[in-house]
Amino acid sequence: MVDREYTIGIVLSGSGSEDGSEIHESVLTMLAIDLAGAKYICYAPDISQTLVVNHLTNKPVDDIRNVLIEAARIARGKITPLSEMDTHALDAVIFPGGFGAAANLSSFGTNGSSFSVNADVERVIKEMVEQNKPIGALCIAPVLLAKVLGKVNVTVGQDEDIAKILSKFGTKHTNTKHGEINIDYDHRIVTTPCYMLDSRISEVYDGITKLVNAVIKLIP
Repeated sequence: MVDREYTIGIVLSGSGSEDGSEIHESVLTMLAIDLAGAKYICYAPDISQTLVVNHLTNKPVDDIRNVLIEAARIARGKITPLSEMDTHALDAVIFPGGFGAAANLSSFGTNGSSFSVNADVERVIKEMVEQNKPIGALCIAPVLLAKVLGKVNVTVGQDEDIAKILSKFGTKHTNTKHGEINIDYDHRIVTTPCYMLDSRISEVYDGITKLVNAVIKLIP
């Protein structure tokens, strides 16, 4: 448990592993924060999704959905547009994974190494670093930190292709196994692979719990 109630922002990218936030990762992050004695506030960009996927068939469908509205499903309606995030009011920020991080928070899923990051996501990351506050990133979300910050140390598990792309930004990639975390103490960044590996939900929760606890310990 923490000495005081910290407030951690959770940045969501929709709802669903194939076109938004990975739901297991998002909910387990909320649970881990609560069990650590902290509180969370959910945010998401108020933008259209890049794609919409039928999660039963795993195929794209011709539909238009809004990232903020879809993310509100996970947040039980208690969610704020990312453009309104006041980083000075938060102690830390965590980005769950899911393909939405690569499709809605950035264009990594379509543009690879030449991808860009959503302007509000970039602002949040830079402001947190400027304020010396920790950032956590799960699954594929560490690519956001690599693109914005460059010379940091992250993990996305053991994906060599993604590691090569990240190296183009000066980012060091550390291989990790199920439930492990990687800590970049210099930049107060904690990352864990989650479903970037063929993981059981218990292994995902193990990594997320370690990440949340590490993030809290890094709060200045």
